[in-house]
Amino acid sequence: MTDGVTTTIPEPGLDRPQEGADGARAADAPADEIICTIPLTKPLVKAKPRVRSRMDRFEAYVSRRMVMGNRLWRRLSSFMWLPIAFKSGIRFKQIDPRTFQAVLPFRRFNRNWYNAMAGAALLANSEIAGGMYIWGVCGGDYTVVCKQLTYKFMRPCFGPALYRVSPREDLDALLAEGGEFNIDVDLDVVQQINPGKGSKERRIGVCHATFHVTPKTHVEAQRKRRKKKRS
Repeated sequence: MTDGVTTTIPEPGLDRPQEGADGARAADAPADEIICTIPLTKPLVKAKPRVRSRMDRFEAYVSRRMVMGNRLWRRLSSFMWLPIAFKSGIRFKQIDPRTFQAVLPFRRFNRNWYNAMAGAALLANSEIAGGMYIWGVCGGDYTVVCKQLTYKFMRPCFGPALYRVSPREDLDALLAEGGEFNIDVDLDVVQQINPGKGSKERRIGVCHATFHVTPKTHVEAQRKRRKKKRS
């Protein structure tokens, strides 16, 4: 082999050649020596791709259906993973790959004692609307956690509330980098007056949220490191 270090091993019964102070061999080294080659590096082994478990594939399927699926599928999924969304009745709709909106119905669960939309309902569903938008784009290979949420109440809401979500950064570019990242989204909240044909809108609030997105491979690596420290 050419990518190795060549060394000499004398035959049994022969004295080893003397070396000088600088490690160089003497000139009178025996001629009948066995030459062997030691490779410098091991052959390259390609890393095996991560095998997605059944749970990973199921979560990826759920994330797609939660945004693009029918109403029955959303209701069943929210009943299992988002109980607040199930009780509030928030509905998600993706107009196109860049336009996403959610509608919070004006039902008794979302109203306060003076028959207006409760501030807690508007705030909690703001997090759900923003998180569902990011989760729908990222897919089941990522975890989405809300780090900061601010809501500015502008006027009371006496009808269905509509959330329009718009990210500040390019989400596709952040996903292409492959690591964990933070992303800021703005939510414009309006009240639908006479929902249907010719309906008007009234702005009732503005929300800003910061979400932390982490690949599940990083989460698994952190879990293994913690387990190793405990052991």
